[in-house]
Amino acid sequence: MKRHLLLFILIFSFTTLQAAQIKDIASVVGVRENQLIGYGLVVGLEGTGDGSSSQFTKQAISSMLQSARVKVDPRNIKAKNVAAVMVTANLPAFSRHGDKINIEVASIGDAKSIIGGTLLMTPLRGVDGEIYAIAQGVISKGYSADKRNRRKATAAKIFKGAIVEREVDFDLYHKNSIRLSLKKADFETAVKIQHKINATYGANVAAAIDPRTIELRRPAGRSMVEFLASINHLEVPYRGAGRIVVDEKTGTVVAGVGIKVDPVVITHGDLTLKIMPSSEVASHGYAIDTKNNVISMRYGEVTVANIARVLQKLGSKPEDIIAILETIKEAGAINAELEII
Repeated sequence: MKRHLLLFILIFSFTTLQAAQIKDIASVVGVRENQLIGYGLVVGLEGTGDGSSSQFTKQAISSMLQSARVKVDPRNIKAKNVAAVMVTANLPAFSRHGDKINIEVASIGDAKSIIGGTLLMTPLRGVDGEIYAIAQGVISKGYSADKRNRRKATAAKIFKGAIVEREVDFDLYHKNSIRLSLKKADFETAVKIQHKINATYGANVAAAIDPRTIELRRPAGRSMVEFLASINHLEVPYRGAGRIVVDEKTGTVVAGVGIKVDPVVITHGDLTLKIMPSSEVASHGYAIDTKNNVISMRYGEVTVANIARVLQKLGSKPEDIIAILETIKEAGAINAELEII
């Protein structure tokens, strides 16, 4: 039976009260990334491109050649060395003309691999239809999104593979008021930020208007940029939640050792996971009923790391472990941020 490798990296991360800088727990409303997308062609593949059934690839090749004043009937084109792809990117806030950004390239036809090919010049558009960046570059083996089989990857990343052509205007300097948005809604934290800023710059500078939003008024004698730069480093008491990061492509799980799991019963396929107070659980904290495919774990001793280890011992695939963690999170049994990358 084929074995699936799952790597666990454990980080001591307890949900204790600690001081946190405002910049780490809140962001400025309106200062964000913008998503871009484009349709392009990857050429120079060694017979691993789209087959004869990909009519849209042939049409794209014909259109590209016509722009170079070469007329070719799409029916006469063979696309084994070319693959049609979608190109996506995130345009960071305050990006400027000439900045380079990372892109992701993914096949939309029946190509076997796009590794080793060259992405031709591809306009990347925003939701408004305007072109914000131009992508182009070589897809090397090191850029493959599938680290386990780089020669057959149909998705890849190109670092610094696009050049910014249009800026997103956001006039921060002349603003007299602006809002902060907490990364996690919490009444207590919002009020603490309000009190900290007002204690530093005077009353009525900051006002918490809901559990996630703090409205700021620029103090006299300071630009908004100077004001935000100064409050970013103010510290407030903060009870930070744990964090779990899972790479679904490689199966890597990064989890805090101290992240507890509340009582819950989860069924995934033919496997049932029970976390509850029980005297029937063995001294090591869990019991496995192989006949009924049931895992029982003692509440109070169960962490995300424990669950991952037990599931790995049972031979669960990385995608199954990810699905179980997502379900436990949705059920509210994990007080931690879960990020799938």
